[in-house]
Amino acid sequence: MKPAIDFYFDFSSPYSYIASEWVGAVAARHGRLVNWRAILLGASFQVTGLRPPAEFPLKRDYLMRDVARSAAFAGVPLRMPEAFPIATQNAARVFWWLHAQEPQRAVDWARAALRAYFTRGVNLSEPQALKALCAEQGLDAQAAEAAWNDPQWKAALKAANEAAIAVGVFGAPYFVIDGEPFWGNDRQAQIEAWLNSGPPRGLE
Repeated sequence: MKPAIDFYFDFSSPYSYIASEWVGAVAARHGRLVNWRAILLGASFQVTGLRPPAEFPLKRDYLMRDVARSAAFAGVPLRMPEAFPIATQNAARVFWWLHAQEPQRAVDWARAALRAYFTRGVNLSEPQALKALCAEQGLDAQAAEAAWNDPQWKAALKAANEAAIAVGVFGAPYFVIDGEPFWGNDRQAQIEAWLNSGPPRGLE
């Protein structure tokens, strides 16, 4: 079995959402599995001293256009939420809570939550909205709320952030394939080429 693709994503990242819609299919075409890793970019920003692009007016204007264009090229439905960016630690804790039970349930949750935020504007930072989404996805909403308030899953997310930083993650989406890092939704073509034939000639 070929090594899995590590896919680091943030629930508040529109590029993570777009990538989440294609990474599974790309991996499957090349006989790979995907290890989904929910993280908080804020943790990486603290280490690197970076700030979210949306905090800068010029970058934000470009970002909004580029996100819309990228989604359109990918054929992914997108409606940028009015509340953006938002704190998504609770959604990420639910991910790791589910991951400990059954990884595929966590993946299903991640895809559903990303779609809900970036197509319907469901505010993942609002507890009641998040509980409603959990129920919509067939989860026990009360148990999910208990999980995101549980020190165990807070620690699990913290550990995931630290592990991501340890391998060099500074943005999302971020992929690691055969030890090679790829940052950004716009690296899909390079990822496909790598999966198809390995490192390009001349790359040391």
